[in-house]
Amino acid sequence: MVCDTAETVHVEKIWLKNYPPGVPAEIDPEQYPSLKHLFEEACRKHAARPAFTNLGRTLSYAETDELSRRFGAWLQNEAGLRKGDRIAMMMPNLLQYPIALFGALRAGLTVVNTNPLYTGRELEHQLNDSGATVMLIFEGACSTLQEVVARTPLKKVIVTGIGDMLGFPKGLITNLVVRHVKKMIPAWNLPGALRFNDVMSRGASLTLHPVEVGPEDIAFLQYTGGTTGVSKGAVLTHRNLVANTIQVVSWMPELERLQESVVITALPLYHIFALTSNCLVFTYVGGQNVLITNPRDMSAFVKELSKVKFSFITGVNTLFNGLLNTPGFDQLDFSSLKIALGGGMAVQGAVSERWRKLTGRDICQGWGLTETSPVATANRPDETRFTGAIGYPLPSTDVSIRDDDGSELQVGQVGEICVRGPQVMRGYWNRPEETAKVMLPGGWLRTGDIGRMDEKGLSYIEDRKKDMILVSGFNVYPNEVEGVVANMPEVLEVAAVAQDDEKSGEVVALFVVKKDPALTKEQVVAFCKKELTGYKIPRAIYFRDELPKTNVGKILRRELRDELRKPAA
Repeated sequence: MVCDTAETVHVEKIWLKNYPPGVPAEIDPEQYPSLKHLFEEACRKHAARPAFTNLGRTLSYAETDELSRRFGAWLQNEAGLRKGDRIAMMMPNLLQYPIALFGALRAGLTVVNTNPLYTGRELEHQLNDSGATVMLIFEGACSTLQEVVARTPLKKVIVTGIGDMLGFPKGLITNLVVRHVKKMIPAWNLPGALRFNDVMSRGASLTLHPVEVGPEDIAFLQYTGGTTGVSKGAVLTHRNLVANTIQVVSWMPELERLQESVVITALPLYHIFALTSNCLVFTYVGGQNVLITNPRDMSAFVKELSKVKFSFITGVNTLFNGLLNTPGFDQLDFSSLKIALGGGMAVQGAVSERWRKLTGRDICQGWGLTETSPVATANRPDETRFTGAIGYPLPSTDVSIRDDDGSELQVGQVGEICVRGPQVMRGYWNRPEETAKVMLPGGWLRTGDIGRMDEKGLSYIEDRKKDMILVSGFNVYPNEVEGVVANMPEVLEVAAVAQDDEKSGEVVALFVVKKDPALTKEQVVAFCKKELTGYKIPRAIYFRDELPKTNVGKILRRELRDELRKPAA
């Protein structure tokens, strides 16, 4: 695959012969100088088309163009922000997000995406680390900001409610119900805070001054790694995001051929997966993003899906599994569905098989990291069987399997997956030491994922380095154990983690959410004995009503491991 001599790396791209017809080996990451140029061209080309839909309101590309112009103009003229300044955005999927996102990028700013579920400690760290001076925040998170705002560099705070873009009287009623009937908004007090709609009104009469934004300018500080230590800001340039957008569309050319492409955006746009694969990709092709504000309410989610014929949906394994287990989902019209793209965590074969039987389409698994903007590999969208692989490297992307010393391994050998391509981040914001830990000579990124590549160029994830279980010197990869147990019809969700053991160092512990209340530990063990070698069989099984997950629905194995390691009370 790779001959590595210090700085010089020659790649034999064994995967190219297995590319789908019409997919290029390389893309031009300089096709657009920036996301600003990509967005403005899309608005010109697709002005009359629907761009974003949420809670019953749809914005056309022309409307999104004008509203983002107003927001950007306010940021320049009244907030006093200049090219390169940082703006933090903290909200669920609402129309306000793309308006603010593209307004900020057009003003030459760097966007700092922030999770609305953050604690005060996490939020304070991110605001101070990024140096953001302006923040747009959903009012449901204002009480958290109130705790820490005095210890951050913020100078202006803009507050928005769920109904702010829904028009009169629907928007007013929605906000009243959310605040006073459902009581979803904790009390808060942020002196001097501005209202989003007031900012938009002011921006209507202001001028958005042209800003030269180029490929190497920073588009996002996308924070990652909070579960393994201090959260770090991945520096993602305009070139990174333009490249990954074009890479994804090049890999799935059907997206450009669809006359009316509609994508279901249930994963949060502040997360890099949905940001690129949904927001940027579908803006580029002139598609429509249907924004789901609260995908955890599965019944309401399915009701929203019944209102639209969608051609594309992204998700993590838990989201697809949740939909499959929600009444009414099996009654939906899937005739327009072209691609279901899974990422963020391993897609389980049992889930993909059930999805295919119901919808007629397999879940196309892709893989990447925040540090790769995020997509690095993907399975062929025309694949008709579940491969268990994370796919082939995207155009202009190289993948190499390395040992701990950074030396190349042979085809089939297991090691750390390393990636090189125009979508790979510049580094971590103000953290040269952390950057040096993950960047190898020649632009290669150590991903921290353990995997292998076969003779076709298909890559397979064995697991995260930190999640591997070492049983008497034998490596056990949780994905394998979870994939086996997920095939049990009595199991809804499963997570495998390491549990300390005096005899073997570690053993496999299993956390299971039952689909059948009658399921016993003995049944689980008996099933595993049929599928797994002795040292991989779970030695401890814990039943739970639910498993801890990130905001995107990724199971937090670390929390489960930490639970096992707590001393007995």
